[in-house]
Amino acid sequence: MSVPSKKLLRTRIIRSLRSQGYAIRDGRISLPPDLDKDGRRRIHELAVAKRLSVAQPRMQRFEDGLLRYIANGDEVDPWSIRPTLHLVKPDTVEEMLFRYASLHWSIPVSSGYGRRLRFLVMDDSNGKLIGLFGLGDPVYALAARDRWVGWDASAKAKNLYHILDAYVLGAVPPYSFLLCGKLIALLTLSNEVREAFRHRYSAAKALISGAKREAHLAMLTTTSALGRSAIYNRIRVNGFDYWKGVGYTEGSGDFHFSNGVYADIRGYSERYCEATAKKEAWGTGFRNKREVVKKCLPKLGLSTELLYHGIRREVYLAPLAHNAAEFLRGDANVPEFYDWPSGQLSEIFRARWLLPRAERKPEYHNFGREGYRLWVREQANVNHSPGGPRP
Repeated sequence: MSVPSKKLLRTRIIRSLRSQGYAIRDGRISLPPDLDKDGRRRIHELAVAKRLSVAQPRMQRFEDGLLRYIANGDEVDPWSIRPTLHLVKPDTVEEMLFRYASLHWSIPVSSGYGRRLRFLVMDDSNGKLIGLFGLGDPVYALAARDRWVGWDASAKAKNLYHILDAYVLGAVPPYSFLLCGKLIALLTLSNEVREAFRHRYSAAKALISGAKREAHLAMLTTTSALGRSAIYNRIRVNGFDYWKGVGYTEGSGDFHFSNGVYADIRGYSERYCEATAKKEAWGTGFRNKREVVKKCLPKLGLSTELLYHGIRREVYLAPLAHNAAEFLRGDANVPEFYDWPSGQLSEIFRARWLLPRAERKPEYHNFGREGYRLWVREQANVNHSPGGPRP
């Protein structure tokens, strides 16, 4: 792989940032102060387009087959919807459907970090996809979360293991028109998700010490993509809010470099920068994309302040136990979990949101799955079956 010169890569980065709407001054970038949700979506357009172009060679030929799992509006009967959770396994049609649906998000969806649990939510009444969520390792530094838990550095280092982050979560049309994003957010709280975590990681050992740890999933976190999120608003069961807004991120990250210039940044860093990870158990490369960018910018004469993109995201927490904070701080030995079977959560959603919405907003009937297509259909290059078992 050829690596661009310092001057050329610096120019490409600056042009890319400006094309996304950023102003650059004194080594920092800034956005218009009155930026709305549509403006935030436009900032992500280049990164989303890049992700689609990378996925197209592999995914396009399977699109017809994958579209069969997307419902037409007239195939959805709100009274008959029967949500079921499907744990996604590697090299299955479920995994391909998960990836395909994720490509429709208005911001680029990462693949998650470290540990991962991915779920599809299917409608057993018609075999169609309702939505999906992916859980992965949380970021280490998240001030709003850490303030809510109230832990010290030692407890955090030990017990962050018991938290996962929802890096993608939502419903697909036409179910999204029926507020099924709230259904997906509710189902993340279910006993089945905690049990999947326990089953997957109960025998896992700490990477460095080699000690075994109890696999207690005590809390979930997520951040809104475009400001305050309607999905997590008023998700209340028995008077208790299960997704809590606890503050905002600092507005830093690497997504604004993931739109065509990141590959060059990565190549440049691998040649000219020294990675932080040096312990054999952790690996010897760069820890993540953020470190790649952070190491590269000073080599190009650019400030690491460019990592502060200015889009502050609301932080939401979902404690899965009555004493989640106490357990994470080390003040309780075991979490006292809430008891929420997925079927019970689905019934709560049906009564509170689904049926009233279907009566007020019948427009979901008009949705056609062809509107979900990402790429122009190439008749000669279509593979109707993505392979593997049906979800």
